[in-house]
This record gives sequence, C-alpha cells and structure tokens, in this order.
Amino acid sequence: MTDSIPLQPVRRQKRHDSKNRNGCCPWSSCCGMGDFRPRTVWLGHPEKREQRYPKNVINNQKYNFFTFLPGVLFNQFKYFFNLYFLLLACSQFVEELRLGALHTYWVPLGLVLFITITREAIEEIRCYLRDKEVNSQVYSKLSKRGTVKVKSSGIQVGDLIIVEKNQRVPADMIFLRTSERNGSCFLRTDQLDGETDWKLRLPVACTQRLPTAADLLQIRSYVYAEEPNIDIHNFIGTFTRVGLFDLEVNCLTKILFGALVVVSLVMVALQHFAGRWYLQIFRFLLLFSHIVPISLRVNLDMGKMVFSWMIKKDSKIPGTVVRASTIPEQLGRISYLLTDKTGTLTQNEMVFRRLHLGTVAYGMDSMDEVQSHVFSAYTQPTHDLPASRAPAATKVRKTISSRVHEAVKAIALVHNVTPVYEANGVTDQAEAEQHYEDTCRVYQASSPDEVSLVQWTESVGLTLVGRDQSSMQLRTPTGQILSFTILQIFPFTYESKRMGIIVRDESTGEITFYMKGADVVMAGIVQYNDWLEEECGNMAREGLRVLVVSKKSLTEEQYQDFEARYVQAKLSVHDRSLKVATVIESLEMEMELLCLTGVEDQLQADVRPTLEILRNAGIRVWMLTGDKLETATCTAKNAHLITRNQDIHIFRQVTTRGEAHLELNAFRRKHDCALVISGDSLEVCLKYYEYEFMELACQCPAVVCCRCTPTQKAQIVRLLQERTGKLTCAVGDGGNDVSMIQEADCGVGVEGKEGKQASLAADFSVTQFKHLGRLLMVHGRNSYKRSAALSQFVIHRSLCISTMQAVFSSVFYFASVPLYQGFLIIGYSTIYTMFPVFSLVLDKDVKSEVAMLYPELYKDLLKGRPLSFKTFLIWVLISIYQGSIIMYGAMLLFESEFVHIVAISFTSLILTELLMVALTVQTWHWLMIVGELLSLACYIASLVFLHEFIDVYFITTVSFLWKVTAITLVSCLPLYILKYLRRRFSPPSYSKLTS
Repeated sequence: MTDSIPLQPVRRQKRHDSKNRNGCCPWSSCCGMGDFRPRTVWLGHPEKREQRYPKNVINNQKYNFFTFLPGVLFNQFKYFFNLYFLLLACSQFVEELRLGALHTYWVPLGLVLFITITREAIEEIRCYLRDKEVNSQVYSKLSKRGTVKVKSSGIQVGDLIIVEKNQRVPADMIFLRTSERNGSCFLRTDQLDGETDWKLRLPVACTQRLPTAADLLQIRSYVYAEEPNIDIHNFIGTFTRVGLFDLEVNCLTKILFGALVVVSLVMVALQHFAGRWYLQIFRFLLLFSHIVPISLRVNLDMGKMVFSWMIKKDSKIPGTVVRASTIPEQLGRISYLLTDKTGTLTQNEMVFRRLHLGTVAYGMDSMDEVQSHVFSAYTQPTHDLPASRAPAATKVRKTISSRVHEAVKAIALVHNVTPVYEANGVTDQAEAEQHYEDTCRVYQASSPDEVSLVQWTESVGLTLVGRDQSSMQLRTPTGQILSFTILQIFPFTYESKRMGIIVRDESTGEITFYMKGADVVMAGIVQYNDWLEEECGNMAREGLRVLVVSKKSLTEEQYQDFEARYVQAKLSVHDRSLKVATVIESLEMEMELLCLTGVEDQLQADVRPTLEILRNAGIRVWMLTGDKLETATCTAKNAHLITRNQDIHIFRQVTTRGEAHLELNAFRRKHDCALVISGDSLEVCLKYYEYEFMELACQCPAVVCCRCTPTQKAQIVRLLQERTGKLTCAVGDGGNDVSMIQEADCGVGVEGKEGKQASLAADFSVTQFKHLGRLLMVHGRNSYKRSAALSQFVIHRSLCISTMQAVFSSVFYFASVPLYQGFLIIGYSTIYTMFPVFSLVLDKDVKSEVAMLYPELYKDLLKGRPLSFKTFLIWVLISIYQGSIIMYGAMLLFESEFVHIVAISFTSLILTELLMVALTVQTWHWLMIVGELLSLACYIASLVFLHEFIDVYFITTVSFLWKVTAITLVSCLPLYILKYLRRRFSPPSYSKLTS
C-alpha cells in the first residue's frame, strides 16, 4: 500500500553558521550535487539511488590538506592590518625604499604568521579528531547478510539503520519500525531546536506490522521525499509498499529458486559429482536461471500501470484518482470495509428538522408557527395590556412567542458563518452588499451544520445579512437591521465540542453570552432540567444530530472582569491553553437552556444499493463514527447497513473489567446480529478482552462503533488485520479519517466538504461513496484476476524453456551446454512472446455490468483461488509436460543435423506459447489479436537473420512444417480438450452468467 502521509522524519542537527562546511546529512547539495530536488529512496537498496549523494559525514574543518596554507594566508591578509605589514615588508626588496635589514621586517611578520598557522593547524586537528569520533560511531545496519556494523560515515541513502536506546540519530531518517508493541517511540530534538523534552514519534503503519525487522528487506518499498528545505519541523513524503499479491508472487519465486537449486544439484549428482563438480553446480545454476523469470516483476508493474489507467479513465466513476499504482489488485480481495459516516455515507449537507423548547417542539410541518412567533415578536407594540386584564391564553401565547424568538435569535448569532455577496451580472457586488440583496448572498462556513442553522433562521424571518471580525447584522421580518458587536468568540474544537460568542446589542447595550454544543458537554453547563437527556435521546433515535443552545446575560462589570482575566491568561507564557480554558469555563456555569436543534444529514446517492452490493460480495462493513450511539444506529438502519431482519445488540456502557466480562457473555449468546458499541466501552473491552471481543465482532454481519476517536479508528483497523489476516479497506472524507485510511491495506478517500486531507492521504480517491462498488467489483476483481493470470503465464513461459533445457542436458550426458544462445534466448521473452502475454491485462471473464449485478462473483477472490499453490502447481505441471513434449519430439523427429533440433523445438515453443495465450484468454480484445499476429510476424521475419542458429533452407521444407505442427498439436491439443471438458462438466461460476 501507499502511505501518502506527512512522514515525520527523525532529523539530526543541521549546520546554521556561515562557515564553509559540508552538510552533515544526505540532503546536502555540496560536492557538486546541484540544486535540491525531490528523491525516491528504495528501502535497503542504496544501489538503486537515482543520483549520487554526498557522504554522511560531519565535516567542521575549514580547510583540507591542499587548501590549508593558501586558505590561512588568504584569511590573514584579507584584513588591512596584516596586508599593510606584508606590503611594508615587500617594499624592502626595492633598493630605493629599503630602510634597513630585511629581517627587521620579515622576522616579526613571519613569527606572527607562524603562530597563526600553528594555531589554525591545532584547531583543524582538534576539529578533525572530533569529526572523526562522531563519524566513526558504529551503528547496526540491516542487510541481506543479516545485521552488520557500519560507521556513521559509511551510511548511505537507502540503508536500513537500527538505532538503539540512548543512541544519537546519525542522519535524516524515516521512522519505519520499533520494537515497542504499541508502536510508539520517544526521542529528543535537542540537537535541532535545543528542546530537551521527549517527543512522541509513530512509525509507518504497514512496516510496523511486519513480524521482524529483517522483513523490511523482504518487501519491495520506497519513500518519495520532498526536496530539502530549512524547515526542521515539517516533512512531506509518501511511503509505497508492495501489496499482498506481490508478497504471494515473491513466495512463488522463492519456490522456483528452490527448484532451480534442486535441479542443478540433481544434474551434478547424476554425474556422480565427477571432476570439479562445484563449478558444474554454478554452471547449471546459470543454465537454468530462467526458472526464476526476470521479466515477472516488469510485467506485473506494467500491468498495474494499465489497471490504474483503466480506473482513471472509467467514465462511470468520474474523478477517481489512483495515488498508489502498486496495489490495484488488492481491491479485489477486500474482506472488511471500514467507513466513516458523516460525509462518506451521508452528504454532509445538513437540513434543519426540529426545534425543541422542552414543552413544545416544532417539526418541518409546523415551521410556519415558528415564523409567526418571530414575526409577532417584532411587530407587537411594547405597551401590552396589563397582566391582570390580559386573558390567560394571551399570556401563554406571549410566553411561547418570546421563547421561540429568543431561541431563533440565539441560533442566528452563535456561529462562525459569514454572508458573502456575489455580483450576478445585473447587480454590482458592492451595491448588493450595501443593500443586502438576498439573490446575491451565499453563506460561507467551515461546517455545513452552521450553514443549515443560519439558512433555517432566514427561512423563519431572522436573516444574517452582514458580518465582519467585530460585528454582525441581522434583518428582522419587518426589514429592520439589528446590529451586534462581537466582543469575544470561542471557536468549536473536537476536544471542547462546543462554541460560544459574546455579543453586545447596539440598540439596548445588553451583553449576552451564547453557547451551543453537544449534549454530553452542555448537560453540565446549563441549569438543571428534567427533559434535556430524554429529548436528546429521542431526537438522536430519529437520526438527527442534536445541538444544545443556551445563553447567559452579563452585566458590564461582569464582562469587564472576564475580559481582564481572559486577556491575562492569553498573555501567559506557561500553560497558556490551560489558563485560557479555565477562564472560559468560569463563564460557562448555570447557563439558561434555550432549545435543542435537530439537523439531519442526507444519505449519499445510491448508498443503500452500494452497501447491499458489498454485503452480497462477502465484504463485512463496519461503520466508525464520532456521532452519538442513537444517531449512528439510526443512520446504519437508514442506509441498510443493518438490514431490517437483523437483530441488533447494543453493547451497554461498561467501565470495569467485570462489566465488560458480563456484557461479552451476553453478546456471545446471540448469533448473526449486528453490534453497536461506543468508543468508551470498546476501549475497556480491548484493554481486558481484546482477543475475545475481536473474535465475536469479526463474526458480526455489521458493526457500528460510535463516539470513536481517530486513534480508535486506526486501532480497530490494525486489530482486524492482526486477528483475521484479511485485507481491509478504509473509507473516509475528513482529516479525522486519515489515520484509519493509512492503517488499512487499501485506503479510499472521498472528496467531500471537509476538505481533501483524506483523499490526498488515501491510495484511491473517489468523488462519491457509490463509486466504491464499481471500484471493487469491477476494477478490483479484474485487476486481481488479470495479475494472477499474467504472473502464472510468465512463470509458465520460463519453466517451459527451462524444462527443455533440462531434457536437452540429460539426454546429452548431463552436459552444461545451453540449448539456445544469443538472440534466440533474448527474443523468446521479448518480441516473440511479450505482446500476447502482456495482452492478458485486457482479459475479463464477465462484463462489468454482470460483475455489478452479481457481486457474489467477488466471493471467489476472497479465498485467493486465482493465485494459489494449487494453480501454481497446475501451471508447473503444464510447463513440464509441454517442455518435455517439445524437446523429446524435436529430438525424435530431427534427421541429421543438430541445428534442426533448434529450429524445430524453438518454433514449436513459440507457437505453443501463442496458442497457450489463446487458451487462457476468456474474452478477446482486438489488441490481443494484434499482439498474437504481430509476435508471429516478428518471428517469421527474424528467421532470415537467424541463420547462425537456424538452417534457413530447412525451415522452408515440408518436413519442417509437419514436424512443428505435430509437436505443437501434441503439446497443446490435450489442454484444449481438458478445458472443454471442464467447462462442460464443471463450469466456473462466471461461465453460467456469460452463456
């Protein structure tokens, strides 16, 4: 996978003085390295570096052996004082200017220079010794030979260095793995910024999961790093690893290498280890080296590029971006999909649904009543009838009206929304802003929740028409403009879960503190009431996101006292954040509860059919969200993540080990039910019963984790990978989803209203959640099946010619003589067979519409059947059969000259490979036909130039043609018959859909 993340490097101290020193880190541009450029660094392979980098040495010397004397003299005589005496001494060589003996001038000057040169020499020697001590520090380096010792100066770009406890970091480094089980490491940056406190650093997720440090050398991965800069606190780079498929192919190549060694030993053993048998072993190793196909890696990488290009060009999922082109086939083997809720399953476009005042609630069908109350609040005269003469109904009506008005007014003020006026071609922008033109106004805010609330207040008569940093303007239903001065504003944070604002009404001078926030924090801030908790639960069960709105009136003296303490806290040098929070909290007490607001986040288009496709494909979907339990559960039901006929087990709140034990036992007694659990309970379960909980949760058809933190999301992904060994895919749209996306085997970012953090950090970026179905069912499935077919066919191609070589050597007394030489062996794996074999990346078993209609086809891939030891063994047997038939047939049918064996066997081999490609293809593409014909044409045309290896006159005879035809038929016809019988009596699942 690719961790497209802000990789936090471990840096060592840089030189910031003006002295002429070589940089101490590999980023240096000295030694003629040219301009700073980004770089790609392969892990554990310094030889793959794309340019020459300076050595990793600290050099604090000002001079070297050749520049010492000229440099010291130049530095001395560049000052006028010394230059003056030099000129004075030189003047004594002129007879007319000499005033006395030469030594009277040159001896003092020489003595000064001698002392200076000696002093500089001593300093240079000391500096050299200090540098040598640092550069000679020994570190452990991971290599193919195991752990070796290397000096600091011998470290190269791309080396894997083990830094022990209390050991200095020798160079700029990327943190890949730690021996700590929790994956955390603390280090000091005192050599960078002088700070001696310990700072937490986390390794790259996918390398931390490796069993041992030595496994870093087994994966094929690289780091793309930004160009060097002077910012020591930030570093942007991407880490790219080879996926599970590549690891499986790597395992198969190890088996092939083992076969190579065994065959070589057998050949020598059959010679009874005669003569210099050890040299014969190496000759056979070279002779049969084609058993391990050198072109396998190239073909797979090129195939992945094609798969990525197909994803980008798919018109049915427009805007999809592939940021990790090395793992598209992993999309075809996803077992668990973990998704965020807001902005991923939902549109993150909030619609106001409910206003609750405790004694009365207003829904969408009664918003006209709210509008009437707001209108009456600004149209009724201030001199009402005396209370004793007013009817009871009038008093109740006035009370409700004032409460509604106060609630709407609070909602219209407590936010960070700014109205922006845009010119529409008719109205000038400045004029539109001056007259508050409704048609030109748009609302801008960081949260769609706030925009929906302000749009609702506009719909009921109280409109936000103006705002700057210090003031806000509201327009009443009568057209009156109300002006408010913004005294203080306390923005929303994920930690506080609330935001507040202090305003002064310009018409009355009243100062009011308004606050809104989540019920879990506001319950302890507002005055005691008996309806807040119950109604919040009711609204959450309807799928509404609930906000609690409150206010507190302040006198001028109260505000001045608060402002003085607030300013003093903000000026504090130590513990500023804590002191500021303490001052604000002193204001957040006994606030008047005004209302509850309920907004609904609409589901994304086609979320329900997409989740149904994933479920039918055998993919278990987990929803991880920070919302309330009731809201998350309602959304899961609404999106059909939890089907109507499924039971739901809501894991009750647990805080102790005993409670967790009892609840897990209760959960164990239920079968085939969806699980809903909060983040706090999840943390307790994972602390005491990690294995038991994950074992039960992995069996659930759906899991909903609410009140999840970003850290918990990443932890869940990691536990799923460790406990099940299955591939995971994480989907999200916000910055709080980045850790989850990076932890997963495949990360998918949805470009939404929360920015592009998730999409930039992901392996794949989509514009809508519904595109995920086609990304997995079509492109993931095709990429995996095509990669499997391509890799196995490349292996077959190499094994086939290796089998022929083995037969040839065994017949000719186990001689280590190559069967094919020169261009024949090169052309076999390139122009003669490359195009048809690579055209397998265009093959597909079913149409994309069928794959979407029958997602059950995806289930077959989860077991890894397209590439398994069984299929590998089948292809090995096919290769041995065909190679043996071709070689024995050629030797049986050749007449007189050895060159005829080469002509017959090689031509039969080429034709067999072309026919085997045709046998493997399931859906023909016109480029496949072109590849087949082009390869055959290239071989026929090249025969004219291959007279050194092939008898040109012999290949034009009828004898050659019938022998090649007979051998090719014997090698291929049985396989065609077997394929027909298999499709007739035991057809694969997809064949039933294509017939």
